[in-house]
Amino acid sequence: MLEVELRGARSLVFDDGTPVRAASAIAPLGDGWLVAQDDATSAAWVRGASVAPVRVLPAVEGLDLFSEAEGTKLLKPDLEAACAVVVDGEPAVLLLGSGSTPARMHGVLVRLEGGAPVVVAADLTPLYERVAAVLGTGQLNLEGACRVGDRLRWFARGNLRAGVPSASVDVDLAALVAAIAGAPVEVAVDRPVTYDLGAVRGVGLALTDAVALDDGRILASAAAEDAPNAVDDGEVVGTALVVVDGDAVTAVAPLPVAADGTVWKVEGLAVRSSRPGGLDLLAVVDADDPELPSAELSLHARWR
Repeated sequence: MLEVELRGARSLVFDDGTPVRAASAIAPLGDGWLVAQDDATSAAWVRGASVAPVRVLPAVEGLDLFSEAEGTKLLKPDLEAACAVVVDGEPAVLLLGSGSTPARMHGVLVRLEGGAPVVVAADLTPLYERVAAVLGTGQLNLEGACRVGDRLRWFARGNLRAGVPSASVDVDLAALVAAIAGAPVEVAVDRPVTYDLGAVRGVGLALTDAVALDDGRILASAAAEDAPNAVDDGEVVGTALVVVDGDAVTAVAPLPVAADGTVWKVEGLAVRSSRPGGLDLLAVVDADDPELPSAELSLHARWR
C-alpha cells in the first residue's frame, strides 16, 4: 500500500518578482532543479531561494509567453517532460514538448559549462510522427519521460473521455540526444504499452509525469482532468501517485489537496532522496492560470 504525505508547499517566483508559470516538469540541474514552463520559452532554475530564468527556445513569432486569453496558446512550445541524462560523461537535462500541436515538437538539452546553463534545441517532428504511428493515435500528448537502461520511456497522458488510454513507448536515448545535437540520425521507437489507472469521481486518471526508481519500478503522477482533448483544459477532480512495476500498475495513492480544498494539479515529479520504504519527492503544480505562480510541493511517499 502506498501513502503520500504533503510536507511543505511554496510558490515559485522568479528573482525579479514575476511568477513561474504553468510548471510542467522538473529535473535536477547542478545544485538545483530545472523547472519547465509549458507556456513560455524559458525554464526556471530553482536553487534554494533563488529562481532564475533559463532561455531554452527562441521566441515564437516574437513572443516568449503564451496564453489562451491573448489568443496565442496554440503557439506555445508546451515543454511537458524533463529527464536527467548524461552527455559526454556530464549530467544534463532533456526537455521534450508534448507533441499535441505542430508547435510542440521540440527537444531541448540543457547542460552546465563553468556553472552556467548551455542549451541546444531541435525540431523533432519526424520523431513525434513515429511515436504517433507506434501508439496508433492521431493526437499525441506526451507529458512524462524517464530513463530505463539505455532507453527513454516516454509517457502519453491519454484522455479516457476521448477514449485514449495512458500509454508509453521506448525511445533510443543516445540517438535522441544525438538528434537534438544536430546529427542526422533516425531515433528508434518501439514497445508501446497502455495503462489502466482507474478514475476519480468518474473522470479517468491519466499520467502527467514519471521517474524511475532505484529498484526498477517507475513512480508516476496522474491527474483526473475532465478535458475534451489534449489541448483544452478542464476541471481537475483528483490527482494521484502511481507505481508501475514492469508493465503493470501495482499501486495508486491519492495526493493530498490544498488547505482550501484545491486539487494540486501535479505535472512534474522528481526524487529528492530515497531510503528503504520511503521517498522524499519534489512536485510542481500547473495552476492553469498565468497570473498565479506555480507551486512546488515537498512530498513523502511510503509503502506500508
